[in-house]
Amino acid sequence: MINSLSNQEMNQDEMYCIFLIVYDTHAMQLVECVPNFSEGRNKETVDKIVSAIRSIEGVKILDQEMDPDHNRSVVSFIAPPDAARKAAFEGIKKASELIDMTKHHGEHPRFGASDVIPFIPISDVTMKDCIEISRKLGEQVGKDLNIPVYMYGNSALLEARRSLEDIRNKNFQYEELSKSIGEAKWKPDYGPSMVGTAGASIIGSREALIAYNVNLNTTNLETGRKIAKALRAKDGGLTFVKSLAFFIKEKNMVQISMNLTNFSKTPVYRAFELVRIEALRYGITIAESEVVGLIPMEAIVEASRYYLQLNSFKSDQILEVRMME
Repeated sequence: MINSLSNQEMNQDEMYCIFLIVYDTHAMQLVECVPNFSEGRNKETVDKIVSAIRSIEGVKILDQEMDPDHNRSVVSFIAPPDAARKAAFEGIKKASELIDMTKHHGEHPRFGASDVIPFIPISDVTMKDCIEISRKLGEQVGKDLNIPVYMYGNSALLEARRSLEDIRNKNFQYEELSKSIGEAKWKPDYGPSMVGTAGASIIGSREALIAYNVNLNTTNLETGRKIAKALRAKDGGLTFVKSLAFFIKEKNMVQISMNLTNFSKTPVYRAFELVRIEALRYGITIAESEVVGLIPMEAIVEASRYYLQLNSFKSDQILEVRMME
């Protein structure tokens, strides 16, 4: 949360003062929103979008990341419910002004300038509240910005659109939608049945997930796809894992990109170990792994228990946790 100070040395008194200014998540209603924007190469554009989000009172930006290969940015922020909706709208509006999907290219599947916008309950907020926020936003974006909107996750209005990959995937993206949106199957939940330069937005609500990537020492994308398939829940892999393989030109290696939709039931270390085991079948090793955006502390604690065999380790043994009590 305090990225700007993460590389500085601080004594305990300084650290304690910093934690005093962090949100007290037990004292107010808080919603997390994690919008994904189809721009990962132009920092000026992303900064303007983040500035639009930050302009709403009550918003705290937790994280922003840019990926040039995927040509995609992920922003994480928290705010009270109404402020979260207003901030997401301002971000979508600014992105629609700055990003032209007819000129956009990247590794990651995408529908629009503001591609996916999920809301997650954090403190004193229910999933029902997040569904209401997301649907209200969807209606507003469709009406005021003239952008087609598809509701997904717990906010889905159609069961066939509950899963994100059933709406947008590697084989059906912005270009395909622009040709098919006039068909009954692709009629938006809100907004026009036509696609402009801002494309379409997928808005919804979900539980917290972990976006986790493992990069492999290989350039063989076909092998990467086999490994990703072995991981995917729908193909018989790990429950609560969605995965795709990409070639990352900047690193000259294949990436297994995962969403862990329930990290308490399918922990990060288990996903990592299955990637390692499957890769060994093809004589491939792991170069590194990375978290996109934020990760719950308990997920790191669980990985510590596994790799360090700290079987009785608890999160309240972490210094900073005790300092925040």
